[in-house]
This record gives sequence, structure tokens and C-alpha cells, in this order.
Amino acid sequence: MTGLVELLDRLDRAVASSLSPVTSAEGVSRDGWRVLLMLARGGGRSMGEIASHTALPAPTATRVVDRLVAAQLAYRRTDPVDRRRVLVHLAGAGRAVVERVCGRVERRAGDALGSPHTAERAQLAELLEALARQPTAAG
Repeated sequence: MTGLVELLDRLDRAVASSLSPVTSAEGVSRDGWRVLLMLARGGGRSMGEIASHTALPAPTATRVVDRLVAAQLAYRRTDPVDRRRVLVHLAGAGRAVVERVCGRVERRAGDALGSPHTAERAQLAELLEALARQPTAAG
């Protein structure tokens, strides 16, 4: 098991080292990036959904969204179904940031891993997706 843990740790560091300079150049923190990616999947998201998805405490998630809204990368709207709820949406400028960052990081990954259209890359994506769907264990 230590081998897998070490590999995942190395992968996390590699992703962070590729992603951080690109997101920083866009003026987005790592937490802000996670929120933008979530919003890019479409539809509005409640603050509870954002906090849960990003594993951030609610006050921190609110500050991250506040910064994204101030930068005009996201916006808030009242939920049309439940007027008591506010949903966060990806703004056009936020979508442009997501597309630029994903493009740059994908090109870097292509340099390191080869063409995105190989069987190995497809298998890797499938395995990572399965890992990401697993519930996280506390502590």
C-alpha cells in the first residue's frame, strides 16, 4: 500500500507543480481553481455543494467564491426554484480561464505522457475517475 500512497503523493506534487504557475498567472488560487472546475460542469451550485465538493470549511469556501465573484469569474443568482437559496454560476470570463488553464496543462501533460489518444492515457483516465468516485475516509 505504501507504493500506491507514494505514487499518489508524487502525482499530486506533479499536478500542483504544473497547475500552480498556470492558475497563479490567471490570478486564481488552487481552491479557486477547484471551484471554477466544479462550476464549469454546468448549472448553478449552492455554497453547501461547493464546500462539500472542495472539502473546504464553509467560511473558506465563501471567501474563495467572494474572490471569484470580485474577479468577475463567477456570479451569484437566486435559485429560481427556491428563492431562499443562492446559486453560484461560472461567468464567461471564468469559462475562458478554465479553457486556457486546461489547454496549457493538457499540452504539458502531452509533453510528459504523449498523445491524449492512446490506450494507456484512456486507461489512466478511467482508473483516476474510478479513484475520484471513491468516498474519502475521514482521518
